[in-house]
Amino acid sequence: MKKLIPLLMSLVAAAMLAACSGYTPPPPAFHEVLYQPYVIDAGDELRITVFGQDNLTNTYSVNQAGYIAFPLIGAVPARGHTASQIEQQIARMLRNGYLRDPDVTVEVARYRPIFVMGEVGNPGQYSYVPGMTVQKAIAAAGGFTPRANQRNVDVTRDINGQVMTGRVVTSDPLLPGDTIYVRERLF
Repeated sequence: MKKLIPLLMSLVAAAMLAACSGYTPPPPAFHEVLYQPYVIDAGDELRITVFGQDNLTNTYSVNQAGYIAFPLIGAVPARGHTASQIEQQIARMLRNGYLRDPDVTVEVARYRPIFVMGEVGNPGQYSYVPGMTVQKAIAAAGGFTPRANQRNVDVTRDINGQVMTGRVVTSDPLLPGDTIYVRERLF
């Protein structure tokens, strides 16, 4: 019995260490979304150009409800749509009694921010820049603290209305609206 207790203690310790690692790879959809057209959401600013109509061409913000307020036609749903889908939608609405053949282009003028939390110098909200990686976001947030786990971080991302969290390496790309959490290292 005395020999069994150390064996049981070592098995419990091994199980606890395995549970502490808690590594679960991100779901496949986590990285698949990186290769799909960008989906607009609240906080994005869109540069909308209606050729030949200077009074309609402007930068419009997507509000919390996911709409942009566009002259003549009112609220245009933007959340969950791509820029080309919004182009078609605005052109269709303008064609409905306002312009004969509107030529509309939509591009993202400013992306919604990212958030960096945990063991970084200055946690908070930061502007997203296309091509941004986890490492660049952490650098913008003042770098790692001495207690930070620098191997991998947790990223929370909204994918088609479903919030997912995955543990990724610092070279992984980010999307607008992502939240990065830098964990504290154990040793």
